Amino acid sequence: MNRYFVYLAYNGKNYCGWQVQPNGVSIQQKIQQCLSVLLRKSITIIGAGRTDKGVHANLMVAHFDLENNIDVYFITEKLNKILPNDILIYKIIQVKPNAHARFDAVSRTYKYYITYQKDPFRFEQLYRLNNQLDINLMNEASNILLKCFDFTSFCKLHSNTKTNICKISIAKWTTMGSTNVFTIKSNRFLRNMVRSIVGTIIRIGENKLSVTDFKKIIDNKIMSKNSVPAHALFLTNIEYPNWIF
Repeated sequence: MNRYFVYLAYNGKNYCGWQVQPNGVSIQQKIQQCLSVLLRKSITIIGAGRTDKGVHANLMVAHFDLENNIDVYFITEKLNKILPNDILIYKIIQVKPNAHARFDAVSRTYKYYITYQKDPFRFEQLYRLNNQLDINLMNEASNILLKCFDFTSFCKLHSNTKTNICKISIAKWTTMGSTNVFTIKSNRFLRNMVRSIVGTIIRIGENKLSVTDFKKIIDNKIMSKNSVPAHALFLTNIEYPNWIF
């Protein structure tokens, strides 16, 4: 059996999320349908993660299995022709038969975008706020995340995760013109974790919550009630060990 990794991007606006759902159209569903048509057999793809409704991906990775060898360049070209315009396939590559898009990923990186100006072209991908945030305080709070492991406070209730332990290696705010960008990298993420963290840190930037309070929320596993909209969140990178290629 041959295993193939699919590298892709998508605009999540019109989808119920990555994963197949009974009451909506998902990115996974669209790609499976198109692959099945091209390869003339039922194809199931496994994603590296499960982005929520409205979340975008500059880079998502998924895998599928096939008994025979395929021309990956030809399939990539044909797949892009029949997929909707809001889903793009960068490339398809053959990997080791036991490589897994989800379980072998060593890190994932997300970015969240905040703006203070009206933008008629990018408003659907930016979270607009009226007042400037204190980025220095927000970075002070973000540094705390690097020393923590249990992120129960930022996990959506009733999720099926077996553990809320994550190892965050990057958490920082930067400024690009009128846009503030939050970058966070971890070995894994919990459901709604990034949006909850961003929403809570924004409260610090608004001087409505202290950095000390932020640490207490994490240490005492107090459920954060702050979350930001999905439309400004992007999955931007996924890393794998060299042995899978």
